[in-house]
Amino acid sequence: MLDLLDWRRRVASLYAGVRANPDAAAAHALWREGRDRLLAGHPQSPLDPQARAAFRGLPVAPYEPGLRFDVEVDPGVEPLTWTARTATDGDVLFRRVGVVHLPGLGSLDVWWLESYGGGLFVPVRDAAPDTYGGGRYVLDTVKGADLGGDAGRRRLVLDLNFAYNPSCAYSPAWTCPLAPGGNVLDVALSGGERTPS
Repeated sequence: MLDLLDWRRRVASLYAGVRANPDAAAAHALWREGRDRLLAGHPQSPLDPQARAAFRGLPVAPYEPGLRFDVEVDPGVEPLTWTARTATDGDVLFRRVGVVHLPGLGSLDVWWLESYGGGLFVPVRDAAPDTYGGGRYVLDTVKGADLGGDAGRRRLVLDLNFAYNPSCAYSPAWTCPLAPGGNVLDVALSGGERTPS
């Protein structure tokens, strides 16, 4: 349990450093280095010991400024719930609290995690052939993966360059909530973490 606490603290600290950096490309480089360090050496890494020994860094696309959005959450959506069935946490319930519109790309549902710590969750699945088929995570505040925004004005920073693979992309030992229908974009996203080899 203390390893998980340490993992979450390190992720939260990494994202705090990213938010504090005014240069988005430099912040992205910091994030890449931090993710690599965590996956390579932390006991909570989804990589098994053999994969950690061979690990040489995550496949991440170069930073593209056009994939960063400061968007308003539109709360005028039909209330929906969605349950992710997991092997370790049982049924994990999400409630749709809004939608964000990404110019030129489409819309993504914004979900609230109804269990344990609560938090906003925005996964994304896209049409790129080299991204994880179940989708990636852009925002997962219960785990500290948060690029900021102005909550009082219902605004979020969603930077698709920071889209990362869930743990289940690296090991079948993990069960992860995957992107539901309202979080699928018809376009291929060129930014973010790619499919692991």
